[in-house]
Amino acid sequence: MENQRVLVTGGAGFIGSNLANHLAADNDVVAVDDLHLGTPENLDEEVEFVDASVLDDDLPTEDVDALFHLAAYSSYTMAEEHKREATRVNVEGFVNAVEQAREDGCDTVVYASTSSIYGSRTEPSPEDLPVEARTCYEASKLAREQYGEYFHHHYEMTLAGLRFFSVYQGYGGAEEHKGEYANTIAQFTHKIANGERPKVFGDGSQTRDFTHVDDIVRGIELAADHRLQGIYNLGTGESYTFNEMIGMINDELGTDVDPEYVENPLDVYVHDTMADSTKMREATGWEPEISFEEGVERVCAPYEV
Repeated sequence: MENQRVLVTGGAGFIGSNLANHLAADNDVVAVDDLHLGTPENLDEEVEFVDASVLDDDLPTEDVDALFHLAAYSSYTMAEEHKREATRVNVEGFVNAVEQAREDGCDTVVYASTSSIYGSRTEPSPEDLPVEARTCYEASKLAREQYGEYFHHHYEMTLAGLRFFSVYQGYGGAEEHKGEYANTIAQFTHKIANGERPKVFGDGSQTRDFTHVDDIVRGIELAADHRLQGIYNLGTGESYTFNEMIGMINDELGTDVDPEYVENPLDVYVHDTMADSTKMREATGWEPEISFEEGVERVCAPYEV
């Protein structure tokens, strides 16, 4: 993507700021964020920052060529504790941002859905797998996908809904301020590096398809470049247990910190995830470039100086 004007909602958050900073090298980028989970400190000076909510009536959508909608209450716990506000932001905020962009002539949208709607699966999950909403968070993301279909059919817009799988980066990658809501790898690495035992729900056998944020950012940009329509997975197709992840962190840091296993306090918990990203690969040529081994090395590197 080059010489475009783009709007990134949730642009001061984790994935949003990584995307905004990446695109700003060749494009005019505006990042909107209400600073609920983001901070302007995440953004490079080339990015124009606007302190606003996706629920506002006057979003900066004028002359925008593409809308990247990442603003959201972005976890199960966060949404369950604030159902009404999470639903407003995740659903009404999506409709509001897309509608304002449409009214100003933008017809290309890429937005964040979620892989958690697949539930627990140890086999790769393709996009046509039956899904269900078991939480407020999942219901709000499925609603986005339904509204995405509406805007496509009613207005002939193209809207790519991306189901991300366990996106990670270290605390140096725009999540330190999020504390308990930061990605698990960043949290665990920080604790282990400081001699603290990370708390693990259950016995640590749960698995995740950990996908580095740099690969996610490339996928988001490709979705816009190819003006994709519909739902696409972004994940590596490989999964690791939490125990394996902690072992890799210890190996990289030269530490020997055991986790503290605790009873799972969550009513609904996805135990296993794995992506089937065939559809994305066939549509755009996207492949994950950062192996989990390299990703863990990157996360650990700042602690080894």
